[in-house]
Amino acid sequence: MRALVEVQGVVNRFGAQIVHNGIDMQVFEGEVFGIIGGSGAGKSVLLRTILGLRRPNAGSVRFLGRELGSLSAAELHGLKASYGVTFQQGALFSSLNVCQNVQLPMLEHLRLTPRALDELALMRVQLVGLPPEAALKYPAQLSGGMIKRAALARALALDPVLLFLDEPTSGLDPISASAFDELLIYLQRELKLTVVMITHDLDTIFRTCSRVGVIVDGRMISDTLEAIVHNPNAWIKSYFQGERARRRGS
Repeated sequence: MRALVEVQGVVNRFGAQIVHNGIDMQVFEGEVFGIIGGSGAGKSVLLRTILGLRRPNAGSVRFLGRELGSLSAAELHGLKASYGVTFQQGALFSSLNVCQNVQLPMLEHLRLTPRALDELALMRVQLVGLPPEAALKYPAQLSGGMIKRAALARALALDPVLLFLDEPTSGLDPISASAFDELLIYLQRELKLTVVMITHDLDTIFRTCSRVGVIVDGRMISDTLEAIVHNPNAWIKSYFQGERARRRGS
């Protein structure tokens, strides 16, 4: 399998605080790779590093075979068209309606007529299961689940090969979270996406992830989901076999 993301020996520090102390990670084409870890483990910092939004203090990141540290600002900008990303709270612009939010990556990377932009944006809105009339609504008029889907539509605007999701089901009720998981499974299969997802949701992990990377003590332990569940590391055992996990299985 081809590795689309390769992280080698990455160190991230904030002053004297070492967040990552030599993280290694690979994401292979066609998989759903989940990233988990405790509070303060640096999950979002790692995501920003992978996306080239933060330069690590040491180590390297290869993205689609290209070393991020060697790319110019213009080359990094061009690379952005190959991936889509959603952030924890959706990060929609409140002054723009859904259609306009979805069009933002298109305006940045494509040269299309206004009519073509509208048609493509509407296609993305419907692709994520939102009704056509949602395209003209503003974020304040949307439910939490609709905001997540609108953000996903924007992330898919440029037909990316990689999709990065930061806590995609956080804040959703169990029914909405389950529906989002099913949508992700469908899109990943139909669009042949490779997905990297930060999540703390055990249900989402078991429904969607083929492999999991766990950030523990500044490093990452990664394996298949089945193997990770039985890993002897104390934090991992507590996460997958503790009280919260037992409630999930009851």
